[in-house]
Amino acid sequence: MAESTHFKMDLREIEFSLFEQFGLQTLFKNKLFSHISEEDARLILKEAHTFATEIIAPTYVPGDQEGCSLTPEGVRVPASLKAVWKQYYENGWNALTLPESLGGQGAPQTLGVAVAEMMSGANTAFSMYPGLSMGATSVIRAFGTPEQQELYCAKMENGTWGGTMVLTEPNAGSDVGMSLTKAVPAEEGSYSITGNKIFISGGDQDITENIIHLVLARIEGAPKGSRGLSLFIIPKVRVKPDGSLGEPNDVVCTNIEHKMGINASATAALAFGEKGKCRGWLVGGEPKAGAQPGEGIRKMFLMMNTARIGVAVQSVSIMSTAYLNALAYARTRLQGAHLSKGRPKEGAVPIIQHPDVRRMLLDMKARVEGARSLLLFTASLMDQERASGNGHGGEGYSSLFIPMAKAHTSDTAVQVSSMAMQVFGGAGYTRDFPAEQYLRDSRIFPIYEGTNGIQALDLVGRKLAQSGGALVNRFLEEQTAFLKSLGERKGWSEERSILHQAMERFGTVLGKFTMKGMTGDMESVAVAATPFQEAMSQLLVARLLGHAALIAQDALAGPAKGTQDEAFYQGKVASARYYLRNIVPHAAASLDAISGEDRSAMDIPDAGFSLAF
Repeated sequence: MAESTHFKMDLREIEFSLFEQFGLQTLFKNKLFSHISEEDARLILKEAHTFATEIIAPTYVPGDQEGCSLTPEGVRVPASLKAVWKQYYENGWNALTLPESLGGQGAPQTLGVAVAEMMSGANTAFSMYPGLSMGATSVIRAFGTPEQQELYCAKMENGTWGGTMVLTEPNAGSDVGMSLTKAVPAEEGSYSITGNKIFISGGDQDITENIIHLVLARIEGAPKGSRGLSLFIIPKVRVKPDGSLGEPNDVVCTNIEHKMGINASATAALAFGEKGKCRGWLVGGEPKAGAQPGEGIRKMFLMMNTARIGVAVQSVSIMSTAYLNALAYARTRLQGAHLSKGRPKEGAVPIIQHPDVRRMLLDMKARVEGARSLLLFTASLMDQERASGNGHGGEGYSSLFIPMAKAHTSDTAVQVSSMAMQVFGGAGYTRDFPAEQYLRDSRIFPIYEGTNGIQALDLVGRKLAQSGGALVNRFLEEQTAFLKSLGERKGWSEERSILHQAMERFGTVLGKFTMKGMTGDMESVAVAATPFQEAMSQLLVARLLGHAALIAQDALAGPAKGTQDEAFYQGKVASARYYLRNIVPHAAASLDAISGEDRSAMDIPDAGFSLAF
């Protein structure tokens, strides 16, 4: 039987990524983060690891087994989460990246992401509740009136109230422009809201005394499509001017989804205004206060981008602990004889000694470290932009990588979780071990917060051309610079050649995409968008892993020689070599296929898929 608490995290790996690879400590020289030191950051990481392991992780399996339930009084979540929620806020984990002016610690996003990975790895369903609340608060902080900020934000930030993002409708999934939820001007600057929303994470729960919903709705008479949508603050319970709670706001949970995974997270269907008493308030106030109706999507994008980084955090956290659990099992599970040494006296060898198992373990290790590097790379760019004041309203260099961070990490999480189950063998298919829950939980990541296909369309349809192509040109320059540095190192000629050839193919496809965009042939681009996005992600990951390997090699030639870190650094080199030799060739082959401009998927008639129905 597995341990009841099976969360595992390699803190040494996190510290390497933050301090040796991405130089988090250099940010502390910036005025914005000068109140934090490297020593502080390392202590925060250790405390987060302890909190995740001892407080959050014990709720993972019981929370999944108990799940959420809908009662006449509303949704009831697993009781264990309430105590964890209280401790989470009492310990200040919610305020790690919150500015000091708002009572937070003002830490960089990169450190916040690393801490969030631990919390999510311990119980990703739990971590969704505070994550969504802070995301909703960030929108009100960014776009709300001073009165709205004062009324709602403090209690959302300290955990008294929760928050959600409410977009999806039964008739309008990702196509939010088809939203039918209506807003009609009512008394004292409010709007009467009527409509139905589905798939709302944390849409109802009994952890907090109130829930502040951010809801997309169309003001009566506004244009059709997404540009006609406005963003409203709709509390579950109305809030009086003095901040106290008033009457229920006619927001009713009509159903919760019975899901494959993340069962401790309530995914709700909400009915607004069935009794005609639901009231909402425009985020930012009326037009005379500076907010124009119809700007809902623009405002909501702040939370959506935050949520997409959050999905990347969830993805890395799940795949990391899945891999480490598979590794622990492989080290102790006795099965079979050694391929070359035969059967030992003990009767069998640990399965980590079998070549195919070692291949799977190194494959998982490389993919996990690569995905984490992609996430932290994106977060570090966001911090640099914020520190320099050149964030460009979410249009800076980091924005190029948000679709990849969400899509690549979430696809990889499913892949690694599935491979982890394979290492466990038949035992992995049972609930006696954690592999099956990791796989169930991770499968939602490629779907929600914008499917990975939507992320790919965002990348090829908008991000590649953003800033006149300056962002992707910078990416190409950085890849070229890395190839040069790799070529200057002995022992890396094979890996450099593989990546160089793949980058040449990438350039060819990028040129074809540019030409098709100029001629208006976006259909041919769209059909290849997903494999293109994955290939581009893999080329970036190859560079990041390669960079880490060069750092590790320098350490091996210096102080690490003969220390306990020696094996760690050797592992970093192995991860990069494996990825460059075994995964990058697949990216190159995918880019070759894209260059072939196959249109089979578009040319097949609808009936050609099947005549069965």
